[in-house]
Amino acid sequence: MKLRWGVTAVVSALAAVLLPGVATAAPASSASLPIVRCEFTPTPENPAARPVFRPLPFALTRGTIDVTFRFNYGPVTVRLNRAGAAPCAAHNLASLALQRFYNHSQCWRLTNSARLGVLQCGDIYEAEKGGPGYKFPDEVDGTETYERGTIAMGNQGPGTNGSEFFIVHSFANIPKNYSVMGKVVRGMAVLDRIVANGIIPTDPNGPQDGLPAKPVKIQKATVGF
Repeated sequence: MKLRWGVTAVVSALAAVLLPGVATAAPASSASLPIVRCEFTPTPENPAARPVFRPLPFALTRGTIDVTFRFNYGPVTVRLNRAGAAPCAAHNLASLALQRFYNHSQCWRLTNSARLGVLQCGDIYEAEKGGPGYKFPDEVDGTETYERGTIAMGNQGPGTNGSEFFIVHSFANIPKNYSVMGKVVRGMAVLDRIVANGIIPTDPNGPQDGLPAKPVKIQKATVGF
């Protein structure tokens, strides 16, 4: 499949939106710049489900950026914290949203148990299948909490972050292994409506873990300024 955007245009657009005020030619190692290097490693064994470029290999470590997911249930806006423990994860999510990776995708997992209450999205084919064709390390410091409204990276083990993420609709009593990117600032009622419609169990040991009873689709993801 041919890419719709030229390399120069995409890189320029990503730099303009994700790194305002920082020249792209500046060395990422400079102590005077509020940036950190990121390692986005290609995964040829798991090729990209949709054509995207890897994010620029550095991320801002100050400020926030909003991403709005327009679900078929309504819009949910998350505020990504670049100054938090996971600047590369925040940078990655915004990059994928800018490149329209999440547009017209489906959220394949919903949980509502006593231990875990999350909506999992970002996989193109099915739960945990269909990523961006690269991975990057976890960004955790042991202070992570996963209360209602948290948005964090999903993964399939250490260092396997890609496009998958989850939003906590109640709480998540889970190990501190998932990079926290930010919080929902508008639209938690949308999550509540999704949960209220129920779950189709896919795990015999977890009746409150499976597909949303009514499909949940991301119609469009947009990056704010």
